[in-house]
Amino acid sequence: MKKILLIGLVLSVMFSIWATGQGEGDAPSYPKGAITMIVPYGAGGTTDVTGRKFAVALQKQLKVPVTVVNQSGASGSVGAKAVLDAKADGYTIFYTADSLGTQRVMGISDMSYNDFTPIMAVVDDPKVIVVKGDSKYEDLEDLLNEMKNNPGKVKMSYTGPGGSGHVQGLIFEEQGYEMSMTAYSSGGDCIIAVLGDQVDFTNSNFSTIGKYLASGDLRLIGISALNRLPGYPDVPTLAEVDPAFTDFLSIPFTPLSLVVSKSIDPSVVKVLREASLKAVEDPDWIKFVNENNLTELYKKYPTTEKILSFYDNWESIVTYLLHDAGATKYDPAKFGIKRIK
Repeated sequence: MKKILLIGLVLSVMFSIWATGQGEGDAPSYPKGAITMIVPYGAGGTTDVTGRKFAVALQKQLKVPVTVVNQSGASGSVGAKAVLDAKADGYTIFYTADSLGTQRVMGISDMSYNDFTPIMAVVDDPKVIVVKGDSKYEDLEDLLNEMKNNPGKVKMSYTGPGGSGHVQGLIFEEQGYEMSMTAYSSGGDCIIAVLGDQVDFTNSNFSTIGKYLASGDLRLIGISALNRLPGYPDVPTLAEVDPAFTDFLSIPFTPLSLVVSKSIDPSVVKVLREASLKAVEDPDWIKFVNENNLTELYKKYPTTEKILSFYDNWESIVTYLLHDAGATKYDPAKFGIKRIK
């Protein structure tokens, strides 16, 4: 009897060990819980708007919540540092704008794209010029003439040093269009500044202004790109009004990316990348991209190597534009952009 009980006990223990091993093998090791996606700007801007939409598509693939947390400040460097300071376990990810490629150039921080591992270059959100619905500036030419004839009188809101708005401000100044620039914590706040008559215009990202155009609170007067937007064929580009802008409009002003700390295990990176590639096939995401005229960077830069090359080129371009002496690898002929003097 004792022998039978002993055999039964041994078999029970062996089955328990086998069952436990099977469970561990079948269950994914990552992710096992909620993931935090840090956005380095306040609510309402393009990084926040597109980041939240992407988070919804991503969590469908990962089968766990992906919660967006806004950590704004210092042109995005506060959020970037929060990601690097977090535990390197894949449960804190970073949805960042172009500021990650300009912080070091601007001397805001020592961080750059090089401190992160790219998961995906997601989209570029076209920059557009908007004024209040009842603005005295009837069209883009009217606004540019005011800048040229009355330097410093026209006020523009932007999201801080090193951001796409700042880079565009420098480009305006290069062409002799001087304005007064006021920094705000997010693209949403930049819009509110226009609506509240604190500034005359802002160079928003298209994804943030749809409802304001529909209501008539904002008026679209210009496109900061080489081509007009399909949904607004009557709105001219900057280059059409002043051809001198042409050389500066060939780069994506607001590349938005999903990245993680370089300390993250490669297996986690692989899971996030595979989930992201499936997320961009989500019908709701595709509809969002089409409605907002977003450029699908994940199609242009499908591999990690191409993403890293893109980041390197982007930082080189911005370094060149912002006069940094380290821009030795920048080739103006390659990008068709003249140096700001």
